[in-house]
Amino acid sequence: MQTSFKLYYAPGACSLAPHILLRESGSSFTLEKVDTAKHLTADGRDFYAINSKGQVPVIELADGTRLSEGPVIAQYIADHADARALMPAAGSPARYRVMEWQNYIASEIHKSFTPLFHGDVDAVAKRALAVVLRKKLVWLDGQLAGKSFLTGETFTAADAYLFTVLRWAPYVQIDLTDLEHIGAFMARVSKRPAVQASMQAEGLSN
Repeated sequence: MQTSFKLYYAPGACSLAPHILLRESGSSFTLEKVDTAKHLTADGRDFYAINSKGQVPVIELADGTRLSEGPVIAQYIADHADARALMPAAGSPARYRVMEWQNYIASEIHKSFTPLFHGDVDAVAKRALAVVLRKKLVWLDGQLAGKSFLTGETFTAADAYLFTVLRWAPYVQIDLTDLEHIGAFMARVSKRPAVQASMQAEGLSN
């Protein structure tokens, strides 16, 4: 079983999700910080030579093999640590429910945030995009009603991903204060020891 990894990350980026999962799963790992503006690693290497997409996260295995794309990395981490709470067994309905959420977060939430960070997107377009994102978040708030986490009472890989992307809301002026179920979710996840350790390691604050 492969349990030794190197995670290439940028503080607070979507790489925070696999970082949390590495700690939740008890995996052995090291961190390599990436300057995503300059596309350089902390030791000065060209990050494009590590991932030609120029994006984090990337996870590197002991044999030098690398994987990219957060939801795939999440599955790999959980499967190789046999962390069935984070990612249920292959073929089980519970696994596909987690994957369903992973896909929704990636395609509908994560990517809706992305243009709001770009300075070359004009203010009118950003307002329109923010309205669309806000509607998705209102729906998401309803899905969290009566549950501790996305799929029920068990923290999964999807919850780590959702927590990560929802942290971006204040930076793009998306107000979540009236979404009580999201607020309770964020507070609940932020108290997990693995989340607190990951945030501290990345120099982030709750």
